[in-house]
Amino acid sequence: MSSYQFWPAPAKLNLFLQITGQREDGYHNLQTVFQFLDVADRLRLVVREDGKIVRKTDNEGIKAEDDLVVKAAKALQLATGTEKGADIYLQKILPMGGGVGGGSSDAATTLVVLNQMWGTALNKNALSEIGLSLGADVPVFIQGHAAFAQGVGEKIEKVSPTEPWYLVVQPDVHISTAEIFNNSQLTRDCPAIRICDLQIGTENEAHIFDELGNVFEPVVSGQYPEIAEIIQFLRKYSNARLTGTGSCVFAIFETKEAAQDVLAKLPDYWVAFVAKGLNQSPLQVKLAAVESD
Repeated sequence: MSSYQFWPAPAKLNLFLQITGQREDGYHNLQTVFQFLDVADRLRLVVREDGKIVRKTDNEGIKAEDDLVVKAAKALQLATGTEKGADIYLQKILPMGGGVGGGSSDAATTLVVLNQMWGTALNKNALSEIGLSLGADVPVFIQGHAAFAQGVGEKIEKVSPTEPWYLVVQPDVHISTAEIFNNSQLTRDCPAIRICDLQIGTENEAHIFDELGNVFEPVVSGQYPEIAEIIQFLRKYSNARLTGTGSCVFAIFETKEAAQDVLAKLPDYWVAFVAKGLNQSPLQVKLAAVESD
């Protein structure tokens, strides 16, 4: 693997998101379907022989010791005992705190690529265990395929939903995940569903995802009127909902052209992009291409 290669850390969307209960340890049991997008942060990783982990680019005011890419590299060192280190270069494309998995995806790409570059040879399940300690969304990025996820994110089943086009709007709002989870109005007792209930791959799939919705959406919309406004606007054209705990909102379209048509209708002060839904992570595609060279 060349030190000059850039590795994608793709965005994700939660096609629906429910809470089925709260555990004794305070964490919540979730059910969701993750799908990747063809937009991504970019990482370049250069192996060091002195064992140091050095972040070479700033990350929007986040201290190096708090950055998930640094934590991921150090967690992999600790788990494997390697004496190698890395210089980490990160180009941020995805919005911070947008619910599209930017930090978790960055951590996952760091783990997957350094595992290869350091020759530490952990399998995906072992990497996912490390990743789960960094964030609930990290394992799905490591596994690299669209998935039905349960628990706190550790129970993952591969699925292949339709791969539509999405219009994603990112409001200038920072949402505290901890505050949203602690909100007294949050529904925490959704009925648990089985993977077969989702009818993935059938014409009913989109309707079921829309019906299940996102349990955080009413709370977030109530606290942030600009997000409620975006959802209402997009629903004039397509199914639209919040992803994760926000703040990004996505609408679903069959074609790129249809998504771009609505993009052109958005108010000038809204930041938005069009992206393709992907069931296979661009990171896995890149790794396969490099390994075949």
